[in-house]
Amino acid sequence: MELAAVILAAGKGTRMKSDLPKVLHRVCGRPMLGHVLNAVVGAGVTKTVVVAGFGAQQVIDFLGDNATVVLQEEQLGTAHALQQAEGEFARYTGDLLVVCGDTPLLRASTLARLARTHRESGAVATLLTAEMADPTGYGRVIRTAAGNVSRIVEQKDASPEELLVQEINTGVYCFKAPGLFEALKEISPANAQGEYYLTDIIQIFVQRGLTVQAVTLEDPREVQGINDRIQLSRAEKILRRRVLEELMIQGVTVMDPDNTYVDQDVKIGRDTVILPFTFLQGKTEIGSHCIIGPGSKITDCVIGDHVKIEYSVLAGSDIGSHTVIGPYAYIRPGTVIGEHARVGDFVEIKKSTVGNGSKIPHLSYVGDAIIGEKVNVGAGTITCNYDGKNKHQTILEDGAFIGSNTNLVAPVKVGRNAVVAAGSTITKDVPAHALGVARERQTNLADWAKKRRE
Repeated sequence: MELAAVILAAGKGTRMKSDLPKVLHRVCGRPMLGHVLNAVVGAGVTKTVVVAGFGAQQVIDFLGDNATVVLQEEQLGTAHALQQAEGEFARYTGDLLVVCGDTPLLRASTLARLARTHRESGAVATLLTAEMADPTGYGRVIRTAAGNVSRIVEQKDASPEELLVQEINTGVYCFKAPGLFEALKEISPANAQGEYYLTDIIQIFVQRGLTVQAVTLEDPREVQGINDRIQLSRAEKILRRRVLEELMIQGVTVMDPDNTYVDQDVKIGRDTVILPFTFLQGKTEIGSHCIIGPGSKITDCVIGDHVKIEYSVLAGSDIGSHTVIGPYAYIRPGTVIGEHARVGDFVEIKKSTVGNGSKIPHLSYVGDAIIGEKVNVGAGTITCNYDGKNKHQTILEDGAFIGSNTNLVAPVKVGRNAVVAAGSTITKDVPAHALGVARERQTNLADWAKKRRE
């Protein structure tokens, strides 16, 4: 039996107070909608339709080719939203998952269990429910004396007795597609909100004598909806803990999970240690036996094995194995650092290549440079790569030694095994094996200081 999904993502999310559609707010480095999309795909869905409304173009741009987008131009309720997808399922005869785009904690395994139970029971509809100690704000699941689902009543339409019910509707369903959209047309907006509630379809099915089943969640946190920034932060904390626990199961040491922040898509090898106050973001990949942190932020980087990084910021860069970065280094996008290299304190590197075994120990800026193997860059060295209009390249060939407090005015090349004297401003190429000196000759004036004091 085929399985498809409709993700309801048309709401503005007024309480978020944002120009960004609610479903595009990030949780653990990924938009909420991205988490939900991954969950439905992980459950075995082969076709996904997303119902967009507010900020539709932003939703379309995010999804790309990963889903079909239909528009709900006027938000008239969840049933009305689902109706907008009817044209995409005109000849579809399989099962259809319906989920909300603001439930980033929902697991693929939960959706797979829902679909499996739905198929095995032969029900026309199966809803995902949860038991909550405080069900305020959620639709209540009303059952018959025999325990069957009879209807769902929304908070604003519930009687005092119904408000005491703790089993809530999560807004996640699995339907048999044939006949679904015809049944949706029977729903009316006769409720406190004046909207077309998808929940009303349950009562319509029951009145027809059709079977409606329910699957109860083991962990109600999975379906925590997000309506404001407070709920967003709570979901973030839960999901980050999930990520860290999975990494620890895989052999990564996380010294202080409460103060470590790792995005969903980050990959880390075994026996790597992550120290506190470290942020690993984006598509970062870290090898094995590394020590990362404390106090580091690494975004979209590929890092080899046995690397040590502390109190540093790295973005969009590749770092070779057995290399040491920091403390207080800033590695900017487009940088490639080889193996057994050393980048020390207060060093900034931008869009440069640093060869194997090279060292930039401290207090230097390297931009738009190609540095060969076993090069030593002394303290206070600057590649003067920008002339006010264009960027130019500095080349330091294998074995070059750059003395402290050197300015390398690009475009310039220092040849293989050449030496640049400390305090030089190099404006011309230094040939291989040569000594480059570019500074004024020192002059000592006898007794000058003594005479000044007198």
